[in-house]
Amino acid sequence: MLERLVLRRATLADGKTTVDIVIEDGVIAEVTAAGNASATDGSMIDCSGLYISSGWVDLHVHAFPEFDPYGDDIDEIGVKQGVTTIVDAGSCGADRIGDLAASRSKAMTNVFALLNVSKIGLLRIDELSDIGWLDRESALQAIRAYPGFIVGWKARMSGSVVRNNGIKPLYIARELAEETDLPLMVHIGSAPPRIQDILPLLAKNDVVTHYLNGKSNNLFDDGQPLNELTEAMARGVRLDVGHGTASFSFKIAEAAKRSGIRFDTISSDIYRGNRQNGPVRSLSHVMSKFMYLGYSLSEVIDAVTVQAAEWLKKPELGRIQVGDQANLTLFSVHHEQTEFVDSEGDKRLGDHQIQAKGVFVNGRFIEC
Repeated sequence: MLERLVLRRATLADGKTTVDIVIEDGVIAEVTAAGNASATDGSMIDCSGLYISSGWVDLHVHAFPEFDPYGDDIDEIGVKQGVTTIVDAGSCGADRIGDLAASRSKAMTNVFALLNVSKIGLLRIDELSDIGWLDRESALQAIRAYPGFIVGWKARMSGSVVRNNGIKPLYIARELAEETDLPLMVHIGSAPPRIQDILPLLAKNDVVTHYLNGKSNNLFDDGQPLNELTEAMARGVRLDVGHGTASFSFKIAEAAKRSGIRFDTISSDIYRGNRQNGPVRSLSHVMSKFMYLGYSLSEVIDAVTVQAAEWLKKPELGRIQVGDQANLTLFSVHHEQTEFVDSEGDKRLGDHQIQAKGVFVNGRFIEC
């Protein structure tokens, strides 16, 4: 652990405020105007030209490498990409959640998990096709075994996953969420079940992930939000990007922005395949697409810091405050023409590219 480190002349995401941040024994000791902190008896990193925020949180990843194709190594999609905290979104059910929990000991990235309501998790990609795999007792036992690590439930409600079971797995997921007082993240995709049947079952703090997918069973009708969507938002249901290989459309994203339907959190749905081959690449690459769409840098950063931390009920992860454990991401914004590709193969040319440069987490500074 670095005993004392000064991050000098870093700019906050508002683009106006430049600060020095002093870290002592892993804790933020001082936040002061740029140039005021002394590096005596410690190290100093010149952050001129760089931005700083609280550590990025990716609310939807797949970090269990044993499951193919939906897996990756924790730090490859965490600290090496500027992400200090990841939430594995249902890779594991009750059968393997213990193995995912154990893998945290070898990682520098903070890891939380959503428990797949199917005990087999993503061992198969039709994990909700057999109701016998939605075993209530094993699921509740897993929740009791890993309090604090498991932060919610995951149900992938698309036709290829549920097969002939339709909406039934979501009723079971709803019951588990209410019994444990944990939120539910629901993956939406191709019908059945219809999106109009899914949304009424979601409650405050539940999350719709892949909300900008371009499939026919999406949240918009001719560019306008479905009534069920606006009603769900009024109840406090949250919207998460969850870009992924097949779940982000520029056309839908543009329609959503025009109609005022905005994200609560920006997440990647990253795993090895879409990290190496696109279209995801990294959380910062996904964030850059929203700058292309016209959202401000501060709006984008809030979506991977303050708002994600709020959903996790860990507000300390979304702030820079004296006395807190240092949890920070350093990044740059390059003003250069960049081609972005969505999950439909549609391309756009943007002028800004966010690039992670380093993180301070768990007492260490790590360059990206």
